[in-house]
Amino acid sequence: MSELPSSEPSFDFDRLIDRRSQPGEKWGRYAGRDVLPLWVADMDFAAPPAVAAALHARIDHGVFGYTDPWPSLEAAVVEGLWRDHRWAIEADWLVWLPGVVTGFNLACGLAGEAGDGVLTATPVYPPFLAAPGHAGRVLQRCELVLRDRRWEWDWAALEAARTARSRLLLLCSPHNPVGRVFDDGELRRLAQFAERHDLLICADEIHCGLVLDEGRVHRPIAALDEAVARRTITLMAPSKTWNIPALYCAFAVIPDAALRRRYRQAMRGIVPHVNVLGMVAAEAAYRHGDAWRRALLDYLRGNRDRVLAAVAAMPGLEMAVPEATYLGWIDCRALIAARGVDDPAAFFEAAGVGLSDGAAFGAPGFVRINFGCPRATLDEALARMAGALQG
Repeated sequence: MSELPSSEPSFDFDRLIDRRSQPGEKWGRYAGRDVLPLWVADMDFAAPPAVAAALHARIDHGVFGYTDPWPSLEAAVVEGLWRDHRWAIEADWLVWLPGVVTGFNLACGLAGEAGDGVLTATPVYPPFLAAPGHAGRVLQRCELVLRDRRWEWDWAALEAARTARSRLLLLCSPHNPVGRVFDDGELRRLAQFAERHDLLICADEIHCGLVLDEGRVHRPIAALDEAVARRTITLMAPSKTWNIPALYCAFAVIPDAALRRRYRQAMRGIVPHVNVLGMVAAEAAYRHGDAWRRALLDYLRGNRDRVLAAVAAMPGLEMAVPEATYLGWIDCRALIAARGVDDPAAFFEAAGVGLSDGAAFGAPGFVRINFGCPRATLDEALARMAGALQG
């Protein structure tokens, strides 16, 4: 592939791009209605210029035959994981996938046999709750707890949720929807729990490039040590960080050769090859997208501050500070108690703001807000929410 310039122009995250004119899940849900969609986790920003340039160059080539991952793509991922997370991996550990949801559904199928248990912490990204059942496994939930306005693990509850038939710990890190960046102490405790009970770990780390707190870093759980790595399937993708989810390119990092063989075997005849344009975009993102990512994080920090300030002024709502992602997890239980609003998502949708219903994450009484959008959109949405509460 031809080299792309490492420098990029300035980035305009305030630019309003009309997404109503294109078919799409996020804006299509409210077609014909005056509802601002701040729900599904994609951003309303154009992809990095380097990614667009790489896609144009590949399209200009004109041939779209079957294509396997190529060495410079694999090298870009290996170099990117070392640069961003100080995680030294080998190219042979990569297994390419069309998405991380495919990845953790496969992991559930590898864990034990029908009727065995899959542990996960809730609230959590909704496909986590469905994946065990798809594989004939049993979902085992451990509720995160809110202490001093910060979501944390309940270690006693985690032990209590485990049974003799637990086989897999399904981890979301950084956590969607609560926005936690788990520290080394938490990750080590989870790793020790998995080792003590001989659990496979599958870690969805798709938001790893979106750490908002400048004093925090994302540590892949498999990077703790070789013993943890041998029992871990790590799932990552450029899709959230560089806003290219519909290009369908993700990967698993599986250091253990035997586990990797089992995983590949489970894919055969079921999982399609990755889209060639997705792989082109992935290489461009990891090689040339860091300046855009840093600018994005600065913009998202400002948006996060706007959301926190607005929610703090809204009666009946509370929100912990998200340390990563562009998602806020809003507690509406006081609003429900005070005003009898039994469906907060529907309440705000009626006011013109589309939020994700916490019930889908295993937590009725909450909503999730996506602040990955231009400030004009965000400010209007927050004003509509405030207005609904004043009515």
